[in-house]
Amino acid sequence: MILALLGLVAGAVRVVSSRREDAARARRLSVLRFSLAELDAMDDRQFEFALRDLLIRDGWSARQVGQQGDQAADVIADHPLYGRLVVQAKHTKVGAKVGSQVMYQVNGTAGPVHRANAATVVTNGGFTRDARQWGERHAVGWVDRERLCSWAERGAPLHQLLQLPTLARRRLPGARRTRIAAPYAQTDSERRMGNAR
Repeated sequence: MILALLGLVAGAVRVVSSRREDAARARRLSVLRFSLAELDAMDDRQFEFALRDLLIRDGWSARQVGQQGDQAADVIADHPLYGRLVVQAKHTKVGAKVGSQVMYQVNGTAGPVHRANAATVVTNGGFTRDARQWGERHAVGWVDRERLCSWAERGAPLHQLLQLPTLARRRLPGARRTRIAAPYAQTDSERRMGNAR
């Protein structure tokens, strides 16, 4: 009897959760949606701004920073639960693949240069098998054409696709369990901008 009751309660919770998720997805899609054809037709810079806008749609504070010498960051986004995310955009011809070298670059600069908690490479093409495997081993997210479609066209939030852990679940070595490590320290320019407001 008790097991049956618990089963009913668990089922009801799943239904309510599923309905909430569907409603949230519908709201996101009503705000912004890109088809793969629209993303393919963009130039590199437009693609970067589209990724920024999709992150904003998903609740991130995001800015496009890509330019020559951007140190493997085209978009930098911040979220109160997930910290800072560095996105490297690779707008390619359909069918082209991003190689491991891009993953190495992003991994090498995301934390030290941009003070990020996570990094990902997003392309409208694909990734070589080595790039995907290297990214998974070294916690550099990858968004290929299929994942991009789920994000831009179907409304799945990027942090869900990448399965980003929340800051509360991350611990730095030596940190106490009750403390949450700061996601990043402000740069001098960010401090100046904050003081100017």
